[in-house]
Amino acid sequence: MVGHAMPTPEHIILREFLAAESGWISGADLAAKLKVSRVAVWGHMKKLRAQGFVFAAQRAKGYRLKQTPPTLHPGLIDLQLKVRPKGFSLVVLDEIDSTNDEAARQLGAGRPAPFAVLARRQTRGRGRFGRTWHSGDTGNLYASFAFRPRVAPDRMQTFTLWMGVNLCELIANFTRLNPGVKWPNDIVFDGRKAGGMLTEARVDADQIRDLVFGLGLNINGGSAGFPGDLEKRAVALADLAGAPLDLNRFTAAIVGRVLLAYERFAEGGHLRTFAELWHRYDVLRGREAVVLEGGRRHAGTVTGIDDEGALLLRDAHGRTQRFRAGEVSLEK
Repeated sequence: MVGHAMPTPEHIILREFLAAESGWISGADLAAKLKVSRVAVWGHMKKLRAQGFVFAAQRAKGYRLKQTPPTLHPGLIDLQLKVRPKGFSLVVLDEIDSTNDEAARQLGAGRPAPFAVLARRQTRGRGRFGRTWHSGDTGNLYASFAFRPRVAPDRMQTFTLWMGVNLCELIANFTRLNPGVKWPNDIVFDGRKAGGMLTEARVDADQIRDLVFGLGLNINGGSAGFPGDLEKRAVALADLAGAPLDLNRFTAAIVGRVLLAYERFAEGGHLRTFAELWHRYDVLRGREAVVLEGGRRHAGTVTGIDDEGALLLRDAHGRTQRFRAGEVSLEK
């Protein structure tokens, strides 16, 4: 868990390397910073090497951070986090059944919100309608964010869509790729799914007591590792970018963006930019689609969403239907 307790020597060493403009730091400078001997510094760096950090060493120059771990590292995420609401904490687990379930359990046990639960691997990850979300330990992101919004339930109707466009904007800025949101909760690239979102809330009488926003995003786990026909329908960002992404730096950017987007939503500040962002990243508008709703098929042309986040579908007779939930397929 990363909160804001006293930083460990390893945390301080990493902070120095991340801040070093030339890249090189002398052992003497690190020893002075930590107020320990050069031998003790070497011992702390040995611990970091065991965690997957690779350092280059050169006489008269000192050390340079050459490589960071390919899996989630709480210290690295924390050090690169630009947005940190008061009281925010981060939990990074090796393995969990589902990050959404763990976040709900911790909310139930009284953990102060907001907080995030990240896992390197999920054994029972799930998407909408209780479907399984493939969650191998391959450098992807499985994250859940927990909040106590204390707002009326109808305020949250566009929440997942707002988060989706924020994540698309972040991915586009970070990777120079072109993501889109497929209503209601998929992040896609040319029809292939890279991520899914799942928002779950517990409601007390007239207000939302607990809110968990879950995100599964294929980052460095190449689609060749996906089971069965998922290989054709899913894609990882690294496949599209042509190289692995810096998982921890990217994760820190995502965590920061989600926290910022939540704050804007809670304050109502999202209303100024939501329509424009949705228009930019919506992949369904103007497309002929079929909406499956409770076993019934509805065909038509998607014309957008309404103020409550419902999908608008114009049928062959020119009538517009609204869907609050459903599965959208672009096959006729």
